[in-house]
Amino acid sequence: MLVGSMFGTLCRTPQTPAMTSPPHAASLAPTALIDSDHPAVAAFAERHALGADDRERAVSLYRAVRDQFRYDPYRIDLSPDGMRASRVIEQGFGWCVPKAALMAAAARAAGIPARVGYADVRNHLSTERMRRAMQTDLFIWHGFAELWLDGGWIKATPAFNNDLCERFGLLPLEWDGRSDSLYHPFDCEGRRHMEYVSERGSFDDMPLERIVNDFARTYPAWEGLAAAGVSFDADVRQETP
Repeated sequence: MLVGSMFGTLCRTPQTPAMTSPPHAASLAPTALIDSDHPAVAAFAERHALGADDRERAVSLYRAVRDQFRYDPYRIDLSPDGMRASRVIEQGFGWCVPKAALMAAAARAAGIPARVGYADVRNHLSTERMRRAMQTDLFIWHGFAELWLDGGWIKATPAFNNDLCERFGLLPLEWDGRSDSLYHPFDCEGRRHMEYVSERGSFDDMPLERIVNDFARTYPAWEGLAAAGVSFDADVRQETP
């Protein structure tokens, strides 16, 4: 049985100095992984950054990143080429870390300061095959984006596409550009389903070396999912009514 719910909530978290510190040049600059200067990212931002102000344009980008690219945690390629933001556009799918990178890259391409953030969480959406490979319910380096809007950094989590949510009869995680978009700690029946264990921090560029090293130590069998050629979508269909 597939466990976890994606019933989302919008909340205003306490504004620490790190969350109110103004953006700097790196918040708008392209990097090798947050490649906002890639032609595909620039074109994506031009098509989807729609609205009268930065907040509306950011929300439009969020919905496009969330819903146009399927969430797929089986096909994880931790090479620099596999983790760059533009790769999500090329493939048409991604998982939380590269989708967060795409959100940040598209925002930067649209002139909105952005960075990436990470946290360790429990009870992340998973399948039986994924749980066997992970051998834990702790999902490390869970990715989201932070955009500078109205004088503060606001978290946006575009990981789970709307179609996946509908498959489980769950609400997609919305974002209004005013409050942090986080996962609700309880499902609609009041059962705990996701817990943020620890924050990893916010970064102007993806800390890929740290992610790769931590994944190798924590999930030594995960690469077998991609090597086996199995399908996340097929497992989801099999494990849902």
